[in-house]
Amino acid sequence: MMKAFEQFEIWWVTGAQLLYGGETVKIVDGHSQEMVDGLNNQGIIPVKIVYKGTVNSSKEVEDVMKRANNDQKCIGVMTWMHTFSPAKMWIHGLQQLKKPLLHFHTQYNAEIPWDTMDMDFMNTNQSAHGDIEFGHICTRMRIPRKVVCGYWKAEEPQRSIAVWARACAGIADAHNVRCLMFGMNMNNVAVTDGDRVEFEQRLGYHVDYYPVSSLMEYWKKVTDAEVDELVEQYKKDYTIKIDESGEEVYWQKVRNAAKAEIALRRVLKDENATAFTTNFDDLGNADINDSNFVGFDQIPGLASQRMMAEGIGFGAEGDWKTACLYRTLWFSQQGMEKGCSFLEDYTLNFAGNQSSCLQSHMLEVCPLIAVDKPTLEVHFLGIGVRKQQTARIVFTSKVGRGIKATVVDLGNRFRLITQEVECIKPKPMPMLPVASALWVPQPSFEIGAGAWILAGGTHHSAFSYDMTEEFWADFAEILDLEHVRINKDTTIAGLKQDLRNNEVYYMLNKALK
Repeated sequence: MMKAFEQFEIWWVTGAQLLYGGETVKIVDGHSQEMVDGLNNQGIIPVKIVYKGTVNSSKEVEDVMKRANNDQKCIGVMTWMHTFSPAKMWIHGLQQLKKPLLHFHTQYNAEIPWDTMDMDFMNTNQSAHGDIEFGHICTRMRIPRKVVCGYWKAEEPQRSIAVWARACAGIADAHNVRCLMFGMNMNNVAVTDGDRVEFEQRLGYHVDYYPVSSLMEYWKKVTDAEVDELVEQYKKDYTIKIDESGEEVYWQKVRNAAKAEIALRRVLKDENATAFTTNFDDLGNADINDSNFVGFDQIPGLASQRMMAEGIGFGAEGDWKTACLYRTLWFSQQGMEKGCSFLEDYTLNFAGNQSSCLQSHMLEVCPLIAVDKPTLEVHFLGIGVRKQQTARIVFTSKVGRGIKATVVDLGNRFRLITQEVECIKPKPMPMLPVASALWVPQPSFEIGAGAWILAGGTHHSAFSYDMTEEFWADFAEILDLEHVRINKDTTIAGLKQDLRNNEVYYMLNKALK
């Protein structure tokens, strides 16, 4: 079966020992290979699992962990103790391991063979014994890992492994992400700014400023023929809607948007970047009425929308943290169907138990979350250095459950905040010239919105219909990030206590280091 991440592997390592003889190890080896083949053939786990054999000594453990570290395809290691594997032999290997770790507590056979059970069978099939021994040494050594319990042929544990595999893939990609900031962070905005050096140390993303003047050199080299070709693609992808601007202005603005998209794509390709930010106060030559004007007529919203749909991370107003997080979200959920987007909290709607928050932006919402085919429209945008008409695609989002995520810099650490939401169908908004989503924060507007504010959340988020809290929990576990979860079980009192506990933990953790 085709995997969503053909460039990656997860290594499976089975713990054993030679106490019970070589024949037992051969049985263990055969069972392990059969289990790995079965998991791959089931097709639930999106990354290929590669069996790396049994380990029977400290040297063998250390060797396989070192090889995992140095193998570019390996994005994580799964361990399972078929029989009893003394945990002290894992110490040196676990000290070496730099890749994410998942401990699978399972067993080759589903049930005890009641009629034929003997000591030989029990000694060979000691997962209950061996996995607990292995778990102890991981806890003793403070090794971060995910533990999945359940029979290996069952769907539920496989789906949990699949979530972890996607988190591993996203983190592997994050270490290759370069985010370009066209115009830096918006003046005086705190929540979208932070320590880019610590961000790279902790999460892997590399963020660079890129001069808008250099981007304009690309913009000037875009040809009319290239613009014509892209405009024809727009006509295929979207419903054309010529409104108050009139046909002449409409197509002029659409062509301007196409030119901006071509320039942006070329810069990102040449700079080997997979994420970017924009700033509506820095768009090139500031005087659009100058005869020598060189620059965008407004922020490149249509380009941002389209590029997000192809996996390019984006953050508005210089929000490099959300740009990087969106890239990881898109990358990790490849092969899933419902979509993801950069979104911003805009305006509230108080309506009892359906009180909600309208998510939108000036232009930049990803069409992957659209319920219908978007319309290509041109409208006035009166913000920033260019108060001009500009092109964008307009739509409303799908309905259904989803999750929003953000990362904030608290000075002594980064905090990942996630919140479950329920997207609902809005009433018609014929005068709103941008894409939007309407959601009810969980467990209710009052508790959910209050919890997000208390946690220090941003007004921007990376949103997904497909991912779950479990994905972000795995992501945070692997990267050793604080994770604040807001969901259907959240209470304000409980959240406040969690935040206090977290503050003490991180203060003590820093002091001990």
